[in-house]
Amino acid sequence: QVQLVESGGGLVQPGGSLRLSCSASGSIFRINLMGWYRQAPGKQRELVAGINSSDRTNYADSVKGRFTISRDSAKNTVYLQMNSLKPEDTAVYYCNVNGILASTLGTFNYWGQGTQVIVSS
Repeated sequence: QVQLVESGGGLVQPGGSLRLSCSASGSIFRINLMGWYRQAPGKQRELVAGINSSDRTNYADSVKGRFTISRDSAKNTVYLQMNSLKPEDTAVYYCNVNGILASTLGTFNYWGQGTQVIVSS
């Protein structure tokens, strides 16, 4: 009942920048929390950054000062601006959105399809 579409991944050199986007559509009454996770080969999925409905943000220590999460509530879209990228940032990045469905007023929690980020020279 909720669809997420991610975009913005790709190949970038160390020190470069990328901007990821994730747009949510469908039966949405309210979005409570939007976040970005990543999973590198052989590793568990980890939280990168999150933003709540009050625009309060949190970041993994490894990305603080380099990544910025933001959202456009009118478009139900979350962004991740990634600067000063390092090879260790290489991973598949997933957006996650949870909130309230308009159709049932029940809660929802959805994942995006994932977008690959490769940081390499």
